[in-house]
Amino acid sequence: MLGRELANAIQNDSSLPKFIAMYGDLGVGKTAFVRGLCSKLCSKSIVKSPTFALVNEYKCDSAVRGIKKVYHFDMYRVTDEDDLYSIGFFDYLRDDCLCVAEWCEMIPYALPDNYVKVSIDKVDTDCKRKIAICLEA
Repeated sequence: MLGRELANAIQNDSSLPKFIAMYGDLGVGKTAFVRGLCSKLCSKSIVKSPTFALVNEYKCDSAVRGIKKVYHFDMYRVTDEDDLYSIGFFDYLRDDCLCVAEWCEMIPYALPDNYVKVSIDKVDTDCKRKIAICLEA
């Protein structure tokens, strides 16, 4: 649900950045969060983890705020800037898309100046999560 609410906020507030940096351990729900986000923006898309593809592309239902596509990255296996160039990461950072990157712990040097930070942590049991959303500038 929070992913969908963030999508609403991004659609309605032009001051929010079009880059979402996600943080959290394996299995905390980062892809599930992106699924919620895309349920609002790209309802016809099937959101899957980009673990092996490194980036998945989802076409938006309509271009609100000029967002035509969502690019969903998995940075877990990225080791340096050369890896980012080889997947074309910097080419995706355009005005007509929303970029969501999981495992941003791996690429602190490559994040844009302004982005939305989403941190997801397990709390007590595997069923509870603490999700923090903030702006980084």
